Amino acid sequence: MENKSKMKPKRKKGRKMGWIIVLIIIAIVGIIGITKWSSLMKEHQEARNLPINLIDFSELKDGTYNGEYEGGMYKWRANKVEVTVASGKVTSIKFIGSSDPGKENTQHNELYKRIINAQSLQVDTISGATLTSKAYLKAIENALAKAQ
Repeated sequence: MENKSKMKPKRKKGRKMGWIIVLIIIAIVGIIGITKWSSLMKEHQEARNLPINLIDFSELKDGTYNGEYEGGMYKWRANKVEVTVASGKVTSIKFIGSSDPGKENTQHNELYKRIINAQSLQVDTISGATLTSKAYLKAIENALAKAQ
């Protein structure tokens, strides 16, 4: 009987240690999650506040201009475009490339059509891709700044 009583404390100690390890792992995962979430929110805040300056489309010089946007603090939305101005109007915007992993879903061609039709950068962004749309608008703004 002495052996049985000696075994019980070891089991309890082992279970306690197991729970402590589980709690430590949960705490570490929680800290990592909070840190990543904070970084994501900072990047979203930066993208939401990205200013799109007014470009006077009536003052554009004919030519083809390349523009790019660096993509913000984490470079998630970096992109490049080629803008063609003919007879003082934006006639074409071509997507050259992007580091955005979701670039296939942004409907950038729809955004480009809106800009060409309005002859303005003050257009509605693509629903569900607002932050990426703003990054594309910034690249176009940077191209058109060369055309003034």
